[in-house]
Amino acid sequence: MSEVEYAETVVIGAGQQGCGVAASLQELGRESVVLERGEIGQAWGHERWDSLLVGSGNRSVRFPGREYDGDDPDGFMPGRELAHRLRRYAEDRKLRVRQHTTVREVECPPDASDHDEVRFRTHLSDGGSIGSRNLVVAVGGYAAPRVPALAADIDPSVTQLHSHHYRNSASLPDGAVLVVGAGISGQQIADELVDAGRGVFLSVGRHGAWPRHYRGRSLHEWMFVFSLEEEYVRVGTGGDGPTEVLPGLPVAAVLDGTGDLNLGTLAGKGVVLVGSARAAKGRTLLLEDNVVAVAEASARSFRQVIDTIDTGIRERGYPVPEQHPAPGVDLDRISPFGDRLDLAREGITSIVWCTGFGPDYRILPAHVLDDHGAPLQRKGILGVLPGLYYAGLPDGNSLAPVAIGANVENGRFIARRIHVDHIMRTGSPASVITP
Repeated sequence: MSEVEYAETVVIGAGQQGCGVAASLQELGRESVVLERGEIGQAWGHERWDSLLVGSGNRSVRFPGREYDGDDPDGFMPGRELAHRLRRYAEDRKLRVRQHTTVREVECPPDASDHDEVRFRTHLSDGGSIGSRNLVVAVGGYAAPRVPALAADIDPSVTQLHSHHYRNSASLPDGAVLVVGAGISGQQIADELVDAGRGVFLSVGRHGAWPRHYRGRSLHEWMFVFSLEEEYVRVGTGGDGPTEVLPGLPVAAVLDGTGDLNLGTLAGKGVVLVGSARAAKGRTLLLEDNVVAVAEASARSFRQVIDTIDTGIRERGYPVPEQHPAPGVDLDRISPFGDRLDLAREGITSIVWCTGFGPDYRILPAHVLDDHGAPLQRKGILGVLPGLYYAGLPDGNSLAPVAIGANVENGRFIARRIHVDHIMRTGSPASVITP
């Protein structure tokens, strides 16, 4: 089969991970083409709610050769600003990105060998095909919105949508709103809705909560000082859900830029906290009676990071101001709700499911995916076939490779592997050791 087109490396996805790989390859003099079904930064710019804040903070918005250059390093920028910065970066670096180009499927020819220039064929929805020696899949794991099966048992008169499709309060019908899920999405959306004057119920789930600011420094400064990054991205408070559902980072960002966002502050603003949804029948939700237990676990995660910072300050003798009272999750505002929620009686007309995402790698052959449809990979970055790479997947119980700023390390790691492959295959005398 003759190829309509050839590229040494095809990168699928022009988010921060895909652009990070392309830029890192460029640094080593290697060419690539990036294929994007929408626009550069599509998810950040067009597929999240209007007021979304980047939970990992402004300092994390970095790309190969470019650190955050704004005037608020300790702030939390809107998702759409991140998309704008990524588009500007791709333009400045002159990355070869094809926007509005949908990949139909990827073929791994069974007779391809390590010596072949074409180990992958990427078939496009417009009928085109690109042969490549390397394939980098950078569509991430947060691709397929996940809604629990119980949603099908809720009365159809109740409007239901996933956070992926939620945009703002005005997009929902009049009436109270039930937000399901207490991670970054659930708490930010509940906060926005209650500020808009809506009646809000929040169905809680296990999550971590960290302070935004403490003892004169931002959270991310303390993370740097005491090397807390691994604790921030380590999965431990996210619950015991199925492995195909990716967990999230601790909740820290808040819309008004002051104070903290957690179950205590939401309850103080009038959000009614209810237990985790377990089943539904018409307009009745059956709940786990776990509001207090979830809040207490969240408060423990909050206190743990406060204690870690305090201990570090004391051991190193830093002359920083005390903060009394120390921030925390105000458990005095938390009360049990019970095991049932009557949607009609509470005037709830809509539900926003903030229940996470799963992977969507259906464009790849089945033999490179596990039973859940997730990539078979090592260290969150390497595929099981020579020349196949993934960028932006968790590594065991760590979300570090998923983080925004990780695109720099991920991209350069993959680029070095591709560069070494080229050197070894061509017999070039050039050193395989790259800067």
